[in-house]
Amino acid sequence: MTTIRITACKTEYAVNPVGIDSMHPRLFWRLESDERDVRQTAYQIVVASSLEKMNQDEADMWDSGKTASGQSIQIAYAGAPLRSEGEYFWKVRVWDGRDQVSQWSETAYWTMGILSRGEWKGKWIGRRSSPGLAMQPSPYMRKSFAVKTNVRRAVVYATALGLFKLSVNGEAVGHLFAPGWTDYDKRVQVHAYDITDKMKQGENSFGVILGDGWYAGTVGFISKHVYGERPFFLMQASIEYEDGSSELVVSDGSWRAAEGPIRYSDMIKGETYDARLELTGWDRPGYDASGWESPDVRSGYNGLLVAAVEPQICITETLKPVDIRKTAAGTYIFDMGQNMVGWTEVTVKGEPGTQITLSHAEMLSPDGTLYVDNLREAVQQDHYVLKGAGDERYEPHFTFHGFRYVELIGYPGEPELTTIAGKVIHSDTPVTGSLETSDPMVNRLYANITWGQRGNFLSVPTDCPQRDERLGWTGDAQIFARTASYNMDVSRFFTKYMWDIIDCQQPSGAFTDVAPDAGWIRHKMWNTNLNWFAPDNAGWGDAGVIIPWTLYLMYGDKQILETHYDAMVRWVNYLTDNSEGLIRPNYANYGDWLSIGADTPSEVLATAYFAYSAKVLAQIAGAIGKTADMNRYEALFDDIAGAFRSEFVGSDGRIHGDTQTVYVLALQFGLLTDELKKAAIRRLTGNIRERGDRLSTGFLGVGYLLPALTDSGELDAAYTLLTQEAFPSWMYSIKHGATTIWERWDGWTQEKGFQTPSMNSFNHYSLGSVGEWMFRYMAGIEADPAEPGFGHAVIRPRPGGSLSRVRAAYESLYGVISVEWNLSEQGELRLEIEVPANTAATVHVPGRNVLADVNPGGNAGAGCTLLQESAEGCVFRAGSGKYAFTSTWMPVQTANA
Repeated sequence: MTTIRITACKTEYAVNPVGIDSMHPRLFWRLESDERDVRQTAYQIVVASSLEKMNQDEADMWDSGKTASGQSIQIAYAGAPLRSEGEYFWKVRVWDGRDQVSQWSETAYWTMGILSRGEWKGKWIGRRSSPGLAMQPSPYMRKSFAVKTNVRRAVVYATALGLFKLSVNGEAVGHLFAPGWTDYDKRVQVHAYDITDKMKQGENSFGVILGDGWYAGTVGFISKHVYGERPFFLMQASIEYEDGSSELVVSDGSWRAAEGPIRYSDMIKGETYDARLELTGWDRPGYDASGWESPDVRSGYNGLLVAAVEPQICITETLKPVDIRKTAAGTYIFDMGQNMVGWTEVTVKGEPGTQITLSHAEMLSPDGTLYVDNLREAVQQDHYVLKGAGDERYEPHFTFHGFRYVELIGYPGEPELTTIAGKVIHSDTPVTGSLETSDPMVNRLYANITWGQRGNFLSVPTDCPQRDERLGWTGDAQIFARTASYNMDVSRFFTKYMWDIIDCQQPSGAFTDVAPDAGWIRHKMWNTNLNWFAPDNAGWGDAGVIIPWTLYLMYGDKQILETHYDAMVRWVNYLTDNSEGLIRPNYANYGDWLSIGADTPSEVLATAYFAYSAKVLAQIAGAIGKTADMNRYEALFDDIAGAFRSEFVGSDGRIHGDTQTVYVLALQFGLLTDELKKAAIRRLTGNIRERGDRLSTGFLGVGYLLPALTDSGELDAAYTLLTQEAFPSWMYSIKHGATTIWERWDGWTQEKGFQTPSMNSFNHYSLGSVGEWMFRYMAGIEADPAEPGFGHAVIRPRPGGSLSRVRAAYESLYGVISVEWNLSEQGELRLEIEVPANTAATVHVPGRNVLADVNPGGNAGAGCTLLQESAEGCVFRAGSGKYAFTSTWMPVQTANA
């Protein structure tokens, strides 16, 4: 029997998912072993339609047999057809290189959702608007039903045009901000919850509160009611009994509806809650709802009802304030110590009718008051009216805020630090990356990057969590996607977001600037003179190609390439048709958004990204076996690169615009000949030196800046920029107290104070795309496109700068890949790595006198083989296991000194 242990069985990236709609769900597992260089050579998967059959080894759905393969991720189910609402149980065993078989894994399962519209018996129900109110109360709705004894299984399928909070017998079911944000004209996600353990004999009750959410509330800075004027709810509960009978409880006209204490709750305008109007016991059995009204039943819905793909939104952390002070106005300002996203929970005791207000802001004005100018039309305030019944606890329901500081207004008495707590919310994308160095400021930079991701990954990748925007900008998402993938498991998050991008694709093939649309395209149609609303801005529309490729690299996800391939082809064809001689036009697009003191010409940037989309599409075509397409798009890339050089690059290597970004993109996208590359890197490093070793790149240039320098032999310059503390730099904001990434390099400066309040977020992840370089180059954990998903990793750390230590880990689908390097004062480099089971790595150890000292005596031991030796270092092949190497460190010499 092999020593391999099988763990972490998942279906469609999730542990035991309920209510999926994939007819060929993908299965995943990990291997663990105390031995080195362990590889799977074959697997056997069995699937049964019940746990009883699985326990009796009756694989009535699928038995793969012994299948010769080392693959343990992205294995598509290939058994009998799956049925609507079916339950399926599976397990797997594997064989190792000695053809020894493992124990079976623990049994995992998935269940199917409602697969066809005809099976839906529920109706869309809501509540008529209350007349004369600009902001509507949140509808409360309930339904009582009887349950017989011995429930075998009960599952509720629920969604909303808007947001819903569902409860069963007074107990909350589900998660925050369900069903998430989609283009509601195209699709809405259905969430499924197993409620078997909540059923009881006799009377039961469903309760639901609806919120306007993205559907009927304020969305972006364009309008309210982008999709509809009021929310509606759809639900269907399937109850199966042990005796084989079943019944449905559905949303329909038999429900009862009322308004309650939530006087309004808007994503951007905040919430008012009057506790005196609470409906005690409203969602429990036995409640008298005779005074409630019948719900409004909507005639239907023309969009798609799809199983929820995105991870749930939830509270992931609770923060305590670090400071409190009383203002001259008699209010109290709390400092949470961290710019965060979520809301404040408050504990209060006072007289009935007393109103307290919680006001939120990211920064303080020079006079110590909340800085709210940058919120524009957003109102980050929640109001609570006391019922006067001892200690009362309040937190909002359908809104969220971006803030570090909380002002408590109207509080009866003297609050303490424990009076409030900050609830951190975001899409539940589990942490997969960790990174620590010998430099505390670099560590703070990494923390700021991750906090920026947490604050802005909320159903969609938003651009900011505080002002009246919070839109899913595609350019921001694509430049940060690789960083995001190292930090957290964003497999499901970006899978769902790609459907948002697809739903917004125009008939022309153009991808849009934001997704979901949120009225953006309609606004462009109404304002045809606003060229900056163009649907094909370079670096933004290209997200439709770059994000799928990123998911393929990080998760080995070939399905997302196949699913969206035609849409990507339409995008590249659109760019081709709307160019002149393969040069993209110069229109007033975003360019290298928020660059600092450098104006990159739009046509240079747009043509470079056009080439990159063609290049990535060629790689995608090759990955899914479309060889003819691969050759065609490779040729297109070569032609665009040639046109780029002819139009924009001088014989001396100077590129039109002469900004750092034009050189960075030309280098990283492979648009230059070898000779022109040398000239470009000289010009790039010269520009950096002329600016006092400072950057000038904006959103689109910054993510490629340090990689371009490193790949071009300018590692010293990369580290100098990373740790530069003078303005503009990453460290400048940290020196001045930043706990998240700022939208602008000059969001606040000592000389000028705050930048324009019309666009100045202090929590915006785009400039944090440097995190990709920190993992891929500084720590040296890189994916191999030939074996995506880290089936084979490339470990190539680049020590440099003033750092003496870097420790990083990435939890891939196969397991944890870790790297730690330490550089002693005597110049000895020690590198320690760990490679997960069923994978291998190519390890580049820089320096002279390289020694693999894994075992006593300096013997590399089993699993580690020397592949190449040179003056720069050694290259090893390492199978799974832990290894250590030492060398005499040689500082990297600047290539163009």
